Amino acid sequence: MKAARFHARKDIRIEDIPEPELRAGTVKIDVAWCGICGTDLHEYLEGPIFCPAPGHPHPLSHEESPVTLGHEFSGTVAEVGEGVEGLAVGDNVVVEPYFVDGTCDMCQAGSYHLCRQMGFIGLSGGGGGLSEKIVVDQRWVHPIGNIPLDEAALIEPLSVAHHAVARSGVKEGDVALVGGSGPIGLLTAAVLKGMGVTTIISELTQARKEKATSSGVADHVLDPSQENVPERVRELTGGTGADVAFECAGVNAVLDTMLDAVRPGAVVVNVSIWGAPATVDMQKIVLKEIDLRGTIAYVRDHPAVIKMVQEGKVDLKPFITGRIALEDLVEQGFDTLINHKDTAVKVLVHP
Repeated sequence: MKAARFHARKDIRIEDIPEPELRAGTVKIDVAWCGICGTDLHEYLEGPIFCPAPGHPHPLSHEESPVTLGHEFSGTVAEVGEGVEGLAVGDNVVVEPYFVDGTCDMCQAGSYHLCRQMGFIGLSGGGGGLSEKIVVDQRWVHPIGNIPLDEAALIEPLSVAHHAVARSGVKEGDVALVGGSGPIGLLTAAVLKGMGVTTIISELTQARKEKATSSGVADHVLDPSQENVPERVRELTGGTGADVAFECAGVNAVLDTMLDAVRPGAVVVNVSIWGAPATVDMQKIVLKEIDLRGTIAYVRDHPAVIKMVQEGKVDLKPFITGRIALEDLVEQGFDTLINHKDTAVKVLVHP
């Protein structure tokens, strides 16, 4: 079958590899759509990060580069292994793309997303959604009912957003500031709006500002090149500042803005994956008693997110801005999102 394989930095190849074999307790899935994630872009430009380097296999997948990419994907069950219950051939599904050991203190406590050896399917081995088929342990497979398969490819990043919002402690009636309206920023705003939170988005690029408005996820869209974002946030909140803020850009200036724009005692959640160490003005955190929180991926978020989409609280259609074939992954996918990101939000690949 065809698969997109990460070999090294700026070296992703479409190759023929053997089709994965079904095992007891697993499900074989025909991949329908797979999104290109910002993490994939980081791997391409700066990796290996999550992808295991040659000679250093991941402790759970036992794979090293080259590995198949793609962790935001949807598909249809093609086969079920011995012992699998509750899933049938023909079911449309998404995958929670984890490797966890199940034995460490974090796994035993239920925080499997913080597993001491955690890895991601589609980054750390185990196949990936940028291939024609994949075999996954039943534990990680979630049925999606009547959600269209293209929209369902965004369930994984929406789960990232849902977990970040849960980490913030935000509640209905609060005001939230989202720094950056790339896919994760937009989906974070979508979850917030679905909860009855007033959302303010700060974004530079025209296409993404327009998407924040046209999708309905933002009550206010601010351009930091044209206005002082912290001042505008205080104006919009009666001089108080935002109750929570989400850094979704991986840019130091955005993090600084989040710290300036929140009220005393607020929570700032860092959602983005950083390509280099950040600097943090600790004096702002100290003087305003800001809680700065990290968040990684998701933990038991997929069922709640699937329900939000099924109930119409989040509409995923507006965020899909491109659909391409696997063969065009680098030229029309990665190149667009890296060099022409003002023209695209979420590009889906049909393997």
